[in-house]
Amino acid sequence: MSKEQEFSKLVKDNQGLIIKVSRLYTNSLEDEQDLFQEIVLQLWRSYDSFKGQSKISTWMYRVALNTAITLFRKKTKSPQTDELMDFHHSNFMDDDDEKQAQVSLLYKVVKMLPNVERAIVMMYLDDLPYRDIAENLGITEVNARVKMNRLKKTLKHLMEKHA
Repeated sequence: MSKEQEFSKLVKDNQGLIIKVSRLYTNSLEDEQDLFQEIVLQLWRSYDSFKGQSKISTWMYRVALNTAITLFRKKTKSPQTDELMDFHHSNFMDDDDEKQAQVSLLYKVVKMLPNVERAIVMMYLDDLPYRDIAENLGITEVNARVKMNRLKKTLKHLMEKHA
């Protein structure tokens, strides 16, 4: 298998991770798609430097989060499209689908969090061990646990407030 085929399979197998990062750090479908492409590009550029000292998902999270946060900081303040996204979701979502409504609300409130906290929540929801979360963010495992426990309370409050 060529390097390009190996990389394509890696991206295909882990595209959910890239989509989640893209969705949490953007406010429109177009920006989400642009960020997805930028993350894939950065993964390709750093693919040769991956030494296998960590899990592939840990490496991908690190690259994806660094890319998203860097672009988020560089981006000039643009008009908020949250209202448009809410309109889109409400018009195409089945009214009886409570689970989808909860997922949409969760994305909405997670987007209100600062960058690092968004990353912690996303990795936690992906069932990454605290050790991997800590490694990705350059913090201790204990610090990752403490932050997540605080974030659970914050998210509960925000979801109740915005429900």
